[in-house]
Amino acid sequence: MEYSVIILRFDPEKKRSSYYQEFRVEAAPHERVLDVLLKIKAEQDSTLALRKSCGHGICGSDAMLINGENRLACSTLVRDLHSRKIRIKPLPGIEVEKDLIVNMDSFWKKYQDIMPYLVNHQPPPDRERLQSPEEHEIIEEPTRCILCGACTQACPTAWANENYLGPAAILKAYRFIFDSRDQAGTERLRRVASDHGIWQCYTAYNCVEACPKDIDITWHITRLKKASIGL
Repeated sequence: MEYSVIILRFDPEKKRSSYYQEFRVEAAPHERVLDVLLKIKAEQDSTLALRKSCGHGICGSDAMLINGENRLACSTLVRDLHSRKIRIKPLPGIEVEKDLIVNMDSFWKKYQDIMPYLVNHQPPPDRERLQSPEEHEIIEEPTRCILCGACTQACPTAWANENYLGPAAILKAYRFIFDSRDQAGTERLRRVASDHGIWQCYTAYNCVEACPKDIDITWHITRLKKASIGL
Protein backbone atom coordinates (compact mmCIF):
# COMPACT_ATOMS: atom_id res chain seq x y z
CA MET A 1 0.00 0.00 0.00
CA GLU A 2 1.36 3.42 -0.94
CA TYR A 3 1.47 6.20 1.60
CA SER A 4 2.10 9.90 1.12
CA VAL A 5 4.59 10.98 3.78
CA ILE A 6 4.91 14.73 4.19
CA ILE A 7 7.84 15.79 6.38
CA LEU A 8 8.71 19.26 7.64
CA ARG A 9 12.35 19.72 6.69
CA PHE A 10 14.93 22.16 8.03
CA ASP A 11 18.67 22.35 7.40
CA PRO A 12 20.56 25.05 9.34
CA GLU A 13 23.41 24.96 6.82
CA LYS A 14 21.12 26.08 4.00
CA LYS A 15 19.79 29.61 3.74
CA ARG A 16 16.21 28.45 3.59
CA SER A 17 13.31 28.42 6.00
CA SER A 18 11.48 25.24 6.93
CA TYR A 19 9.60 23.55 4.11
CA TYR A 20 7.50 20.46 3.51
CA GLN A 21 8.74 17.61 1.36
CA GLU A 22 6.55 14.76 0.18
CA PHE A 23 7.71 11.17 -0.26
CA ARG A 24 5.77 8.24 -1.72
CA VAL A 25 6.43 5.09 0.26
CA GLU A 26 5.22 1.51 -0.04
CA ALA A 27 4.47 0.13 3.42
CA ALA A 28 2.40 -2.63 4.96
CA PRO A 29 -0.30 -1.51 7.46
CA HIS A 30 1.49 -3.26 10.33
CA GLU A 31 4.73 -1.33 9.76
CA ARG A 32 5.65 1.51 12.08
CA VAL A 33 6.15 5.16 11.22
CA LEU A 34 9.79 4.63 12.19
CA ASP A 35 10.06 1.90 9.54
CA VAL A 36 8.65 4.31 6.97
CA LEU A 37 11.12 7.05 7.93
CA LEU A 38 14.09 4.66 7.80
CA LYS A 39 12.92 3.44 4.40
CA ILE A 40 12.87 7.04 3.15
CA LYS A 41 16.35 7.64 4.56
CA ALA A 42 17.75 4.44 3.04
CA GLU A 43 16.06 4.56 -0.36
CA GLN A 44 15.09 8.14 -1.20
CA ASP A 45 16.94 10.79 0.82
CA SER A 46 19.90 9.94 3.02
CA THR A 47 20.04 13.51 4.36
CA LEU A 48 16.83 13.07 6.36
CA ALA A 49 17.74 13.62 10.02
CA LEU A 50 15.95 11.94 12.92
CA ARG A 51 16.74 10.39 16.27
CA LYS A 52 16.14 6.74 17.09
CA SER A 53 17.79 4.18 19.29
CA CYS A 54 16.07 1.09 20.69
CA GLY A 55 13.12 1.17 18.31
CA HIS A 56 10.89 -0.50 20.92
CA GLY A 57 9.27 2.35 22.87
CA ILE A 58 11.81 2.29 25.70
CA CYS A 59 14.41 4.98 24.98
CA GLY A 60 11.93 7.68 23.92
CA SER A 61 14.34 9.22 21.42
CA ASP A 62 12.02 9.19 18.39
CA ALA A 63 9.18 11.35 19.74
CA MET A 64 7.77 13.61 17.02
CA LEU A 65 4.53 15.20 15.84
CA ILE A 66 2.68 12.64 13.71
CA ASN A 67 -0.62 13.67 12.13
CA GLY A 68 -1.06 16.39 14.72
CA GLU A 69 -0.21 14.36 17.83
CA ASN A 70 3.02 13.88 19.78
CA ARG A 71 3.86 10.20 19.39
CA LEU A 72 6.74 7.75 19.33
CA ALA A 73 7.51 6.82 15.73
CA CYS A 74 8.54 3.33 16.83
CA SER A 75 5.23 2.70 18.61
CA THR A 76 2.89 4.11 15.98
CA LEU A 77 1.63 1.72 13.32
CA VAL A 78 0.66 3.27 10.00
CA ARG A 79 -2.71 1.50 10.10
CA ASP A 80 -3.55 3.23 13.38
CA LEU A 81 -3.31 6.62 11.68
CA HIS A 82 -6.40 5.78 9.58
CA SER A 83 -5.05 7.75 6.65
CA ARG A 84 -2.93 7.19 3.56
CA LYS A 85 -1.37 10.59 4.23
CA ILE A 86 1.18 10.85 7.06
CA ARG A 87 2.30 14.33 8.07
CA ILE A 88 5.39 14.44 10.30
CA LYS A 89 6.96 17.38 12.11
CA PRO A 90 9.48 17.75 14.94
CA LEU A 91 8.12 18.15 18.47
CA PRO A 92 6.48 21.59 18.79
CA GLY A 93 7.58 24.45 21.01
CA ILE A 94 11.27 23.62 20.97
CA GLU A 95 14.31 24.59 18.89
CA VAL A 96 14.81 22.44 15.81
CA GLU A 97 18.39 21.46 15.03
CA LYS A 98 17.71 19.66 11.76
CA ASP A 99 14.57 18.08 10.26
CA LEU A 100 13.03 15.96 13.06
CA ILE A 101 15.85 16.48 15.57
CA VAL A 102 15.17 18.99 18.35
CA ASN A 103 17.46 20.51 20.97
CA MET A 104 16.68 18.77 24.29
CA ASP A 105 19.26 20.64 26.42
CA SER A 106 16.63 22.71 28.27
CA PHE A 107 14.50 19.61 28.83
CA TRP A 108 17.38 17.74 30.46
CA LYS A 109 18.41 20.75 32.57
CA LYS A 110 14.92 20.95 34.07
CA TYR A 111 15.05 17.22 34.69
CA GLN A 112 18.30 17.66 36.64
CA ASP A 113 16.80 20.56 38.60
CA ILE A 114 14.33 18.30 40.40
CA MET A 115 17.10 16.03 41.79
CA PRO A 116 16.14 12.86 39.86
CA TYR A 117 17.92 10.42 42.17
CA LEU A 118 17.32 8.70 45.48
CA VAL A 119 18.57 10.59 48.55
CA ASN A 120 19.03 8.53 51.70
CA HIS A 121 21.50 9.47 54.44
CA GLN A 122 21.31 6.20 56.33
CA PRO A 123 24.19 3.71 55.98
CA PRO A 124 23.64 1.61 52.86
CA PRO A 125 22.34 -1.91 53.54
CA ASP A 126 24.16 -5.04 52.43
CA ARG A 127 21.76 -5.38 49.53
CA GLU A 128 18.97 -3.14 48.20
CA ARG A 129 16.80 -0.76 50.23
CA LEU A 130 13.58 -2.69 50.68
CA GLN A 131 10.13 -1.40 49.87
CA SER A 132 6.76 -3.09 50.31
CA PRO A 133 4.52 -3.79 47.28
CA GLU A 134 2.05 -1.24 48.66
CA GLU A 135 4.76 1.42 48.92
CA HIS A 136 5.98 0.73 45.40
CA GLU A 137 2.46 0.87 43.99
CA ILE A 138 2.34 4.57 44.92
CA ILE A 139 5.21 5.33 42.53
CA GLU A 140 4.77 2.52 40.02
CA GLU A 141 3.01 4.57 37.35
CA PRO A 142 5.54 7.45 37.16
CA THR A 143 8.41 4.95 36.98
CA ARG A 144 7.08 4.04 33.52
CA CYS A 145 8.08 7.47 32.20
CA ILE A 146 10.74 7.14 29.48
CA LEU A 147 11.54 10.89 29.27
CA CYS A 148 10.63 11.13 25.59
CA GLY A 149 9.47 14.74 26.02
CA ALA A 150 6.14 14.17 24.27
CA CYS A 151 4.16 15.41 27.28
CA THR A 152 6.24 18.52 27.90
CA GLN A 153 6.17 19.56 24.25
CA ALA A 154 2.40 19.10 24.17
CA CYS A 155 1.90 21.44 27.14
CA PRO A 156 0.58 24.97 26.39
CA THR A 157 2.34 26.34 29.48
CA ALA A 158 5.67 24.94 28.27
CA TRP A 159 5.12 26.62 24.90
CA ALA A 160 4.43 29.98 26.58
CA ASN A 161 6.93 29.83 29.45
CA GLU A 162 10.41 28.59 28.66
CA ASN A 163 11.21 28.41 32.38
CA TYR A 164 8.34 26.07 33.26
CA LEU A 165 9.66 22.75 34.58
CA GLY A 166 7.20 20.84 32.44
CA PRO A 167 5.17 17.66 33.02
CA ALA A 168 8.06 15.21 32.53
CA ALA A 169 10.33 16.79 35.16
CA ILE A 170 7.45 17.24 37.60
CA LEU A 171 6.39 13.62 37.17
CA LYS A 172 9.93 12.45 37.92
CA ALA A 173 9.90 14.63 41.04
CA TYR A 174 6.72 12.86 42.13
CA ARG A 175 8.42 9.50 41.63
CA PHE A 176 11.04 10.41 44.29
CA ILE A 177 8.94 12.62 46.59
CA PHE A 178 6.55 9.73 47.24
CA ASP A 179 9.26 7.06 47.36
CA SER A 180 9.27 5.57 50.88
CA ARG A 181 13.07 5.17 50.73
CA ASP A 182 13.84 8.81 49.87
CA GLN A 183 14.70 11.48 52.43
CA ALA A 184 14.75 14.64 50.30
CA GLY A 185 11.04 14.90 49.59
CA THR A 186 10.56 18.29 51.21
CA GLU A 187 13.44 19.91 49.36
CA ARG A 188 12.28 18.40 46.07
CA LEU A 189 8.71 19.50 46.75
CA ARG A 190 9.87 23.08 47.30
CA ARG A 191 11.58 22.99 43.92
CA VAL A 192 8.49 21.88 42.04
CA ALA A 193 6.30 24.31 44.00
CA SER A 194 8.40 27.28 42.83
CA ASP A 195 7.18 30.04 40.50
CA HIS A 196 7.82 27.90 37.42
CA GLY A 197 6.57 24.60 38.79
CA ILE A 198 3.30 22.84 39.58
CA TRP A 199 1.19 25.99 40.01
CA GLN A 200 1.77 26.81 36.34
CA CYS A 201 -0.14 23.65 35.40
CA TYR A 202 -3.68 24.60 34.33
CA THR A 203 -4.89 21.00 33.81
CA ALA A 204 -5.20 21.14 30.03
CA TYR A 205 -4.62 17.35 29.96
CA ASN A 206 -2.49 17.63 26.79
CA CYS A 207 0.27 15.79 28.63
CA VAL A 208 -2.03 12.86 29.40
CA GLU A 209 -3.13 12.57 25.78
CA ALA A 210 0.45 12.72 24.52
CA CYS A 211 2.01 10.21 26.94
CA PRO A 212 2.93 6.99 25.06
CA LYS A 213 2.90 5.07 28.36
CA ASP A 214 -0.66 6.11 29.33
CA ILE A 215 0.43 7.84 32.53
CA ASP A 216 -2.13 10.16 34.12
CA ILE A 217 0.37 12.95 34.58
CA THR A 218 -2.21 15.58 35.52
CA TRP A 219 -3.43 13.43 38.43
CA HIS A 220 0.11 13.18 39.77
CA ILE A 221 0.63 16.94 39.47
CA THR A 222 -2.61 17.49 41.39
CA ARG A 223 -1.32 15.27 44.22
CA LEU A 224 1.86 17.34 44.33
CA LYS A 225 -0.20 20.52 44.58
CA LYS A 226 -2.06 19.08 47.57
CA ALA A 227 1.19 17.93 49.19
CA SER A 228 2.80 21.35 48.79
CA ILE A 229 0.08 23.25 50.64
CA GLY A 230 1.53 24.56 53.88
CA LEU A 231 5.17 24.42 52.85
